[in-house]
Amino acid sequence: MGPPCPRCGRRAPAGGGPFCPFCGRYLAALRWVAEPPPGVGAPPPSPPPRRYTGPPRYRVLPRWGFPLGGWTPPQQERAAGDPLQVTRSLVGTLVPMLWATSAVALLAAGAEVWRYALLLASRESALSAGAVAASDALVASAGTVAPILTLVAGGLTVLWSVRATQAAATAAGVRPARSTRTIVLGWLVPGVNLSVPGSVLAEIEHSALGLPPGRRPRPSRLLLVWWALWAMGVVLSAVVLLWSLRTGVQARADGVVLHAVLDLLAAVTAAVTARLVLRLTRLLSPGGPRRRELLVRVNPKPAAAPAAPA
Repeated sequence: MGPPCPRCGRRAPAGGGPFCPFCGRYLAALRWVAEPPPGVGAPPPSPPPRRYTGPPRYRVLPRWGFPLGGWTPPQQERAAGDPLQVTRSLVGTLVPMLWATSAVALLAAGAEVWRYALLLASRESALSAGAVAASDALVASAGTVAPILTLVAGGLTVLWSVRATQAAATAAGVRPARSTRTIVLGWLVPGVNLSVPGSVLAEIEHSALGLPPGRRPRPSRLLLVWWALWAMGVVLSAVVLLWSLRTGVQARADGVVLHAVLDLLAAVTAAVTARLVLRLTRLLSPGGPRRRELLVRVNPKPAAAPAAPA
């Protein structure tokens, strides 16, 4: 008799072949049995599960944890620090602030002109108390709001110029020609701020137009107009500041005229600055929404009229 079949357990007759004649399974000559090696005992018993005692508690405040705020994709995180994206976001606040500054400065100029007209009228007759009070209130309110708006708009303009310089350098594939500190000091230091702001904006315009970095920038007409207005405003501000130190009735009357001219110049400069900032930002990011053209109908070519019979 042969070995027992591992499937059905029956013994096949000797010489019956390699397969079981009863179930057809292959009859192996050897049977493998897996046993642990000698010297290895039974596995240690698993410890009993611990009793649940509640959520974890800490004696001190943990220093680890998730960051505050919602999750943002990595692409958005990289775009948040992009100078071009920052420049675009600043324009949404800077341009309305510049237009508001222009409007308030124009109102302040009108208030100063009204005050000067009252001064001229006071030489011949007494003035109305209501007109004088209204003029003083208008001059005081406009003279308070206009400098505040000017400071806010000026700070945003300096920040925009820094980011726009970085965006222009990135688009041109070069390093910024001026550091952030140099740009900020160029806007603030008296005397230096006559030339540096215009040069910075000219460099931004040059890079935004895609011109060669080695070529000398040639400012556009709008930029030259802004540069002239800015320089006149800086010089006139210094003159008004020094004129305010003088005493006397005529000096005060002349000071009213100077304040009116300065406010009018500030209004024009703020308006031109808003246009210039918009233009340079659009040059830096020309990829705006495109128009979609839809073909509605094509008029077929009219057929020739049949010839009249002779």
